[in-house]
Amino acid sequence: MKKLVLETQGRDEGQRLDRFLASRGGLTRGEARRLLDRGAVWVNGQRVKIASRPVHEGQEVSVFIEEAGRSEPAAQRLEPERVLLEDAHLIAVDKPPGVPAQATLATDRGNLLALVSAHVGREVGLVHRLDLETSGVTLFAKTRPATTALAAAFRHGTVQKRYLAAALGTLPDEGRVDLAISPDPRRWGKFRALPGGKVPAATRFRVLARRGLLCAVELFPETGRTHQIRVHLKALGAPIAGDDLYGGPAEVETPTGRHRAERVMLHARSLELPHPATGARLAVEAPLPEDLKGLLVAAGADPCVL
Repeated sequence: MKKLVLETQGRDEGQRLDRFLASRGGLTRGEARRLLDRGAVWVNGQRVKIASRPVHEGQEVSVFIEEAGRSEPAAQRLEPERVLLEDAHLIAVDKPPGVPAQATLATDRGNLLALVSAHVGREVGLVHRLDLETSGVTLFAKTRPATTALAAAFRHGTVQKRYLAAALGTLPDEGRVDLAISPDPRRWGKFRALPGGKVPAATRFRVLARRGLLCAVELFPETGRTHQIRVHLKALGAPIAGDDLYGGPAEVETPTGRHRAERVMLHARSLELPHPATGARLAVEAPLPEDLKGLLVAAGADPCVL
């Protein structure tokens, strides 16, 4: 029997427990409900079997998993070139696409949290998450005070985040989307943008270049909701290339030829935030992956400003 502990964050506020388990654990909702039914889920030390129970920020959700029949991936290590910045208080790494940010209910190995913890030599604190297919800057705390300080910086909006995406649609040159993010009741794991919703979200954006419907877009999320950038661009009629969940095409025709979008073409390019120990302003940048760079250049973007 193995115990997996998940900590709820601001973006999880109000989400049903079965949805939370599924979204963070890489399961179907049916599988999450079966875990609940057999009493394998505890919230803040109390067993919970009610799938519809909402979770709240700061809760500890423990799941007890039977190891029989579970397949574990081969052990991996963090590639040295993925480390962007490291000191006694924190470590920033460049997350590869396709690597989960933390343990799922399918496996607790091969995720970024485990890889970074192995690199540091002790367990680190994950203070924010990127979606599975999103690449770029991810920050971890090495000490409990740093975890508290960094989590507060994200919660209070003192972290400036810059993303780059290849989107398909007719976007204005710049703007701000402030539509709330809510789960889509028609499909598990999907979200939608609604005016006047319960979970406010805001994203500023600027189109760097465009050719036809292909746009190179930089985005500055002011909040950190699940799928926020993806949902907001979808709401503007310009889904991200490769994002089949929100209508983004897997192939893009450009003046330089046809490009395949094998993943969601979204990258966390940089973070600026106060250092958790000194308060000095800290800037971290992750190099642009070649797959996304090719699409952004095809849209007419100058590589020097990406």
